[in-house]
Amino acid sequence: METNAKIDALQLMLTDLRTRNEPIRHKAAFRGCQPEFQALVTRLIQGLEDELNKEKLLQREKLIKQN
Repeated sequence: METNAKIDALQLMLTDLRTRNEPIRHKAAFRGCQPEFQALVTRLIQGLEDELNKEKLLQREKLIKQN
C-alpha cells in the first residue's frame, strides 16, 4: 500500500490533540482560560479532520486514475 506523508502527519497531529495533556490543561485552568483553550482545540481538530478527509479523497482519486 502506498503511504502518504501528509495523511500520516495529519493523523499523528489529531492523535496528539485528542490525547489529554494534563500539564497544559492545568496551565489553562490556572490562567482561567480553560473554556477558550478547549474551544480552540475543538476548532483545530475539526480543521485537521476536514483536511485529512480531503487528502484521503485526493489519494483515492489518484489511485483510481492509476488503475
